[in-house]
Amino acid sequence: MIELQNIQRTFQVGDEIVHGLDDVSLTIQSGEYISVMGPSGSGKSTLLNVLGLLDKPNSGNYLLDGKDVSKLSELQQAQTRREKLGFVFQAFHLVPRLTAAENVALPLTLAGLDHEERDHRVKEVLESIGLSDRAHHRPDQLSGGQRQRVAIARAVITKPVVLLADEPTGNLDHPSSIDVINILKDLNKQGITLILVTHDPELGEKADRVIHMIDGKTK
Repeated sequence: MIELQNIQRTFQVGDEIVHGLDDVSLTIQSGEYISVMGPSGSGKSTLLNVLGLLDKPNSGNYLLDGKDVSKLSELQQAQTRREKLGFVFQAFHLVPRLTAAENVALPLTLAGLDHEERDHRVKEVLESIGLSDRAHHRPDQLSGGQRQRVAIARAVITKPVVLLADEPTGNLDHPSSIDVINILKDLNKQGITLILVTHDPELGEKADRVIHMIDGKTK
């Protein structure tokens, strides 16, 4: 499903070359639940950005479903992101002036999906995460946990095959964190490949497999 082959990603910092990813090779099977752990600056977010086609490696190959997506044009990569990948971030990234339902519908609206089908899918996904009664509330009228659930709903409304989550519980209290992780685990049980970056050892160890990163390398 996902195969990274000798991925290098370097950054110029002053006179120094920093290795965000240093010869990373990695295979992730369809339906796996992976956590990526390591100290700040170890390369976790760089790895997630490469997997999410938000950043291009300097060298190496990234195969998604057998296709080398690292060599696609920007337009082709954008299409692949839209069709196959979902993203959940620590800071939610909801549009403040839109309601929960409108935020969830946004990817479908941008894709030009039929109004009836869009409304049906939004209603369905909000019901699945227990937010039907908050559909018409704006983000500032929701708790942190509710906002993250809206962000998850928006990430999966397009039915991606891979969900990339970058510290999804970082801004949440413990009960809200448990709710969010249970939702992510349920999505994984439904067949979505889940790749989670976290600093939380307790959270990371719940995954099927833990990938530890240090100095741009995996171990």
